[in-house]
Amino acid sequence: MSRVTARRRTIRVSPHGELTRPDTLAVEEPLEIRLHGRSLTVTMRTPGADIDLVHGFLLSENIIGVADDIVSARYCAGVDAEGHNTYNVLDITLRNPAATRPRAFLTTGACGVCGKTALDEVRTTTRYPLRADGPRVRAEVLAGMPDTLRAAQSVFDATGGLHAAGLFTPDGAALAVREDIGRHNAVDKVIGWALRENRIPAHDLVLIVSGRASFELVQKAVMAGIPLLGAVSAPSSLAVDLAVESGATLVGFLRGDTMNVYAGAERLALPRPAAAHPV
Repeated sequence: MSRVTARRRTIRVSPHGELTRPDTLAVEEPLEIRLHGRSLTVTMRTPGADIDLVHGFLLSENIIGVADDIVSARYCAGVDAEGHNTYNVLDITLRNPAATRPRAFLTTGACGVCGKTALDEVRTTTRYPLRADGPRVRAEVLAGMPDTLRAAQSVFDATGGLHAAGLFTPDGAALAVREDIGRHNAVDKVIGWALRENRIPAHDLVLIVSGRASFELVQKAVMAGIPLLGAVSAPSSLAVDLAVESGATLVGFLRGDTMNVYAGAERLALPRPAAAHPV
């Protein structure tokens, strides 16, 4: 299978001059997902945990609901110049293909689906509506999760070029961490892991991502029944809207001992509030 990293020649420029040397980069390759031999989609990803990625993607898109909906997932076709399998084509066999109606993917800011249409689509298709009950997470525990996530990013240490996603217990234990060139793929990989481990719906887990929180990432969390999403960077406006409408908890700018809670504060055990600044 393709390696996760690759070496490329680079010219290092600094105030001290130029230095030619190899650099370690994250590998980016296409993965074509097929259903019963017919192409469904192609995503650019970092090879590794492809089976988890496909399980998470198909769950997020409401094509499957449990791991047993997939009978088999096998690599096929796709060879390089030397005739070796590139492992870039996965063909999925579903247990009940007649009941599957793949929908238009809500995956990018330019896909033409926006606003109320997108919110309604996710709310009406999720098989695992979020519950009001469940464990609360202490703010100080949540604040420590990004550091745990970062410590597990071995490929990022080598390349500086990958996103990460992790699933945590409410007391801060990391259950699964995955890296990928695409943040949405990293999330699909950990959700796929949870699906295969019979942890979906993940009503008792926390999803932490290394970058920003887009609508797409909140969508994936809601579809998997994950009640709390924490992001190191900012959320988008539509991500906040979806979190509010779905009853999810969304936390952004999760850095050090500070954070912004955009939705669902009731799931957090927060410190006593400071005096509000006048607007």
